[in-house]
Amino acid sequence: MIDNCATHTTPAVRTGSWAIRFFISTHSSWLNQVERWFAKITTAAIRRGSFRSVFDLRQTIMAYIEANNRPSKPFIWIAKVYLIL
Repeated sequence: MIDNCATHTTPAVRTGSWAIRFFISTHSSWLNQVERWFAKITTAAIRRGSFRSVFDLRQTIMAYIEANNRPSKPFIWIAKVYLIL
């Protein structure tokens, strides 16, 4: 994981790309969401799959993303404040 402090202290990272050295902090919680998204795609669409080409792999990934985004709807808060408190 990139947001693990140990990976920020290796010589390869210190002399590596600008983005790693200056952009990604050691506590990048947003990066965990990105990693989780790729893990979800891997688990649900790619792992145990058989792809004859990069095109087939890309088609599978895009189909998963479209199917995953299809049922999206806005969140509607229904809890009453007095019930929470």
